[in-house]
Amino acid sequence: MATDSGDRATFETVDWSAVDDPNHLPTGRSLAFLTAVGLLTVAFGYDYLLADGPLAAGWSPTALDWLSLVGVAAFACYVVAPLAQNRQLTRRYWRQLRRDKLAVASLGWLVFFALFALVGPVILGDPETAPMGMGASEGRYGIPIYQPPVGFGVSEHAATVCSGPVSDGKCWGTVLHPLGTTNTGEDVLAFVAQGARIELKLAFVSGMILVPVATVVGTVAAQFGGRVDSLLMRYVDLQQVIPAFFVYLVAQFLYGGSLLLMVVVFGLLNWGGVARLVRSEALKKREAGYVKAAQAAGGSRLAVVRRHLMPNVANAVVTAITLQIPMLLIIETTLSYLGLGPMQGQSWGYLIETNIHDKNFPTLVWWSVAAPVGFLVATVVSLNLLGDALRDVLDPRTDGKTSGKTDGGDR
Repeated sequence: MATDSGDRATFETVDWSAVDDPNHLPTGRSLAFLTAVGLLTVAFGYDYLLADGPLAAGWSPTALDWLSLVGVAAFACYVVAPLAQNRQLTRRYWRQLRRDKLAVASLGWLVFFALFALVGPVILGDPETAPMGMGASEGRYGIPIYQPPVGFGVSEHAATVCSGPVSDGKCWGTVLHPLGTTNTGEDVLAFVAQGARIELKLAFVSGMILVPVATVVGTVAAQFGGRVDSLLMRYVDLQQVIPAFFVYLVAQFLYGGSLLLMVVVFGLLNWGGVARLVRSEALKKREAGYVKAAQAAGGSRLAVVRRHLMPNVANAVVTAITLQIPMLLIIETTLSYLGLGPMQGQSWGYLIETNIHDKNFPTLVWWSVAAPVGFLVATVVSLNLLGDALRDVLDPRTDGKTSGKTDGGDR
C-alpha cells in the first residue's frame, strides 16, 4: 500500500495493480498458516496412528489440544504477524488504545491470563497432589483442612493441619498456598491454573470456529444479495432458534461429555449473531469507493469478498467475538457448576460448586469460591472492555480518538 502524508494507509491511496494478484496466489501469511496446519496434521496423524505412549515429554495431546494449536497458528499468522510487519500501523493503534486506561489494564490482564494458563499448570502441577507442601490425604480421609490465603487467618482448630504461622489462636496463610486450599487440602492456585487452561483452549477453539464461518457467511450474504442473502439469513434465523443447551445435553447423552463436544456444539450454533453484524458492516463497505473500483476493474464477486470486504469488517468481528467468547466461558463454568460440564474435575465451575456447598461456607473456605469467581469476572470484563476499545481503534471513522477521548500530545 502507498501511504499518504499521515501515518496510515487509506484505500483511496492503494495501488490496485500492486494489490490485486491476477493469479490469486496465497499471501505469505496464508502460506505460513497452511504450512503450520500441514505440520500439525502430520503430527496429529503420527500421534494417533503410530505413537505408542505420550507424544513428547509426557504430553499426550487430546483432539481439543490439536484444535487449540490450529487456533494459535491462526492467531499468530493473521493477528500477530500483520501487527509485527506493519509497525507504523501498530504504533498508531497503540497510541489510540493507550488513551483508554481501562482498555490497557484489560489487555494487561488478558496477557497475564494467557501466560498463567500456559505455564501455571506446568509449574504448579496437579491440584489433587497438593504439590506445594501440604499433603491432601488428610482432607480426603475425613479431616477437613482449611488453609487460608496469604494475609488471612482462620481458627487453628478449623485448620487442623496448618502450613503457615500460628499466632493468636489462628492459622495464617502462607506463600506455599497463596490462594489457600480447599477443605480437602488441594491447592486453590493450582486448581485455578488448570481451569484457566481450559478457558484458554475454549477461547481459541471457539474463536477459530466463530470467526471464519461468521465472516464468510456475513460478507457473502452482503455482496451477493438477493436469493443468496435471503437463503443465508433464513438459515441464520433457523439456527438461532435452536437451543444450543439442549443440543449439548442430547449430544452428551449420546456421545459422552467432552470439552471438544461442548465447543463444537456451542461454536456451531452461536455464530449467527456474529454473521448478522458482519453482514451489516459489509453492506456499508459494499458501497465504498474501493469496492466499486474493484468491481469496475473486472473483479469477480468472490474476489471482491475475499480481498476487499473480509479484511475490512474487522471492527465488527472483534466486537462480536469479544461478546461471544465471554458468553462461552460463562456457559462452560455454569455447566460444570451444575454437574453437566465435560471437565468437572478441573473446571472453575467444579471448584465453585464443591466448595460453595461446604457446611462451613462462607465462614470458611470462601477463598476457594472467591478465587475462580474473581478470575472469571476479571477475564469476562476484560474481554468486553478491550473489545469495545478495539472497535473504536479499528474503526477509521474514530481515527484520532478512542471512546470519545483525545490526547493532543499524541497527534
